[in-house]
Amino acid sequence: MTNAVETLRNTIIQGDCLGVLPQLPANSADFILTDPPYITRYKSRDGRSVPNDDNDAWLKPAFAEMFRVLCRDSFAVSFYGWPHADKFMQAWRAAGFRIVGHFVFPKRYTSAEKYLRYQHECAYLLAKGNPQVPQTTIGDVIDWTYSGNKLHPTQKPLSILLPLIETFSERGDLVLDPFSGSGSSLLAAKMLQRDWLGIELDAKYHAIATHRLATEQARAA
Repeated sequence: MTNAVETLRNTIIQGDCLGVLPQLPANSADFILTDPPYITRYKSRDGRSVPNDDNDAWLKPAFAEMFRVLCRDSFAVSFYGWPHADKFMQAWRAAGFRIVGHFVFPKRYTSAEKYLRYQHECAYLLAKGNPQVPQTTIGDVIDWTYSGNKLHPTQKPLSILLPLIETFSERGDLVLDPFSGSGSSLLAAKMLQRDWLGIELDAKYHAIATHRLATEQARAA
């Protein structure tokens, strides 16, 4: 791995991933775990929103860059918004990813209600090239533990991120999240002795994630 990436390990960069990802060398991240905007103009009950959740202009170029940066024969896991599943699939396939699995995360509560009570989240397992089958496989249904969304309006619980990182990467690997939000995926990577690299557009969430990872690092020291 190049020195450019070595200096960025265990860092969260504040900026637009469309500007940051092109600066990273090809084939330099061992695993990508990301929770991009769902393109749903989401607002939490307390009025918080997600940057770029009102458009899909970023979708194809972001995943094209993620594919380039990901190591050959490696995995990525991406959450997605089911109302625009077609747009996400088009972006993944246009980038070069193969869809090799699908995760469902059932919730024990209703996050929204309209035509149905919406009680689950989803993510796809994507492959670049032909990665080896993991030594230990996991089920594609993983229970969701409510995070409280205290740090971010779409905060993912560590309990669903840890098994993904543990299964699809190894100790010392670099886990990349170009939409890192409050840093949950990065914290999970750190807990499993992986290196991590996050990119976050929103300065407020970047500050939250940076403080969160620094606090955890101090606690572990």
